[in-house]
Formats: sequence, structure tokens, C-alpha cells
Amino acid sequence: MRASTFRRLFNLWPPFLCNSMRLQMLSDDWSEARVVLRLRPWNRNYVRSQFGGNLFAMTDPFWMLLVMHQLGGDYYVWDKAAMIDFVAPGREDVYAHFKLQPTVVDELRAAAAGGDKVLRWFETNVATASGEVIARVRKQIYVRLKPRAR
Repeated sequence: MRASTFRRLFNLWPPFLCNSMRLQMLSDDWSEARVVLRLRPWNRNYVRSQFGGNLFAMTDPFWMLLVMHQLGGDYYVWDKAAMIDFVAPGREDVYAHFKLQPTVVDELRAAAAGGDKVLRWFETNVATASGEVIARVRKQIYVRLKPRAR
């Protein structure tokens, strides 16, 4: 599927649509994505800031998707673990940017070439438009070359 088609369809996915999350940009080569979480009355917490579950959800699938599409169909790619550190209350719209460097893709291919599992941590800041960090999210991605490709 083309990245532009995926972006349009993804933005209709109920967990994103109903919580005012939007995949703003997905590069054609699946190396970069940008997501926004709009602060709305229905998605804020008791103290009127961004709900922590939404801060995590807005970042959840993207490292796995970028790695999966960059590596291609010969690899298993899964989320293995995740951590979130809430830094400050988000009292406005927040953004997350994901950029998968070509050198990281090459490192993953090399490490998985023998069929061993590879675990790699990726980090993303969730920040306001002015750059104030609201949360830091870490995702551990599992990569393994499929048996038919070894």
C-alpha cells in the first residue's frame, strides 16, 4: 500500500479518529512520520491536560510500521516493550515526530542476517508546537529474518 493511501485510511481508524489524533505526514519511503494529538474536551483528563493513555497511543504503532516497511517482507517486526515518562502536563495540542535513519535500517539488516532476533530501542519526544517536551516514549522493536529468507 502506498504511504499516502495508508495515511488517509489510518486517520479513519476509530482509536485515532475518536481521540483527535491525526497522522499528519508519512513519507513516501516510510522513513518518517509526524502525528498530532489535539486537546479536546472529550480527550483530556480530570485536570484538563492531555490524557496519558492518548499520549502513549499516539506514538504506539509508528516505530514498528516504519521499520517493517523499510526492511520489507522478509522480516518479522513486532513491538516488544514500551516505556513512557510523563514530563509535564500537556495543556495544548502535542506532536510526535519519528525519523528512521538509513544507517539504523542497515544495522538491523546486518544484525538479523544470521536469523538471530534483534531488539532495538527507539525514542520519541511528545512536545508542544513550541517544543516543550510533555512526554518521552521508548519502544523496543523485535526484528528477525524469516526462515525462508535465511
